[in-house]
Amino acid sequence: RDQFQIFYRVGSTAQQYVPDFVAETDTELLMIETKARNEMATPEVAAKRQAAEEWCVNASAHAATYDAKPWRYALVPHDVIAENMGLTALAATQARGLG
Repeated sequence: RDQFQIFYRVGSTAQQYVPDFVAETDTELLMIETKARNEMATPEVAAKRQAAEEWCVNASAHAATYDAKPWRYALVPHDVIAENMGLTALAATQARGLG
């Protein structure tokens, strides 16, 4: 908590967003949020996603100024996660339209 200064708004209430996981690969930093499939399209999850994606864009722009890895946000449905799944496969679930 408080490591990331990410805020989102649902209605008139602003709240702080804390990602579920942060991981590093050889090429990027991943901010990963897992959600139950039935929660993926809720207004709160959409607001969190937008705030986190904007944060990743800004963090990546800053990281580029000193040749660091870019940031990427991945929203992943909980039911696609498997024990033997690597980070690349996990983050790719969003790219395949599952997240």
